[in-house]
Amino acid sequence: MSMRPEERFEFSAINERPRWDLPNGARVAVYLVASVEEWDIEKPVAREYLSSPAGVVTVPNVPNWSWHEYGMRVGIWRLMDALAQRNLKASAAINARVCLGAGEPVARAMREAGWAFIGHSYHQAAIHIVENQRQVIQDSFKVLSDYTGTAPKGWLGPGLHETLDTLEHLAEAGFQYVCDWPMDEHPVTMKTDHGPIVAMPYSMEVSDLPMMVVHQHESDAWLKRARDQFDRLYQDGATQPRAMSMSVHPYITGQPHRIKYFEETLDYILGHDDVWFATAEEIYDWYTNAGPKGA
Repeated sequence: MSMRPEERFEFSAINERPRWDLPNGARVAVYLVASVEEWDIEKPVAREYLSSPAGVVTVPNVPNWSWHEYGMRVGIWRLMDALAQRNLKASAAINARVCLGAGEPVARAMREAGWAFIGHSYHQAAIHIVENQRQVIQDSFKVLSDYTGTAPKGWLGPGLHETLDTLEHLAEAGFQYVCDWPMDEHPVTMKTDHGPIVAMPYSMEVSDLPMMVVHQHESDAWLKRARDQFDRLYQDGATQPRAMSMSVHPYITGQPHRIKYFEETLDYILGHDDVWFATAEEIYDWYTNAGPKGA
């Protein structure tokens, strides 16, 4: 069952591929992922902004759990307002348990806004440490299918992490694309024993978690980096169109001192012609139905 990467896909240099023809002649397809998670206060929190004393693992971790809770109570609504004001939709990478627990109003609001739901495991935990990842993946697929009325197509693992077996379990469950392989600016079709699964273009470097929490940049770094990323992709897209991802978390980008840079980023991108602002699912559907398969 396990395959190494070279068994799943062949190497492909972007300058040797057939030209993409994105909808309406777009140079860049842009999609946004918002991660919506449920943290268990009785377990070590998934990540810390305020370090525990002397590096000791503390349970319960009240300040960092509350930091996440702020994102669900306040931050997500800033993100949703910013997108709604611009008539944009995001892709929600969501822990399935959010749809079943106290955070369900957040899931409901995203469902009503027409956001695409992406599997983000059943609860917030690295896939390596769950007792039965196959069952976790299948449970996630069923909960999201039942909740939205539509089978989810995409998956983004917590921390983007997988084992060498994860793609098999994802394809078996019914997932059709993943955002865990940030290796290209085009989708890449990968082999599994249960049929193909597509690696969507994804950038760890235009994600607020590593940028703001791990590398501790100032709030305005988001705008500069996202703008610079877009500018080069837009330039390259004149000869070979590209895809650009941005990844945000409600408890990070939804903070008052960061939201304006997120809004300015959206306005900057929308100020350009020949840009397709889509959901990850829309890009996947275009790729599988009309796009080239050379990546």
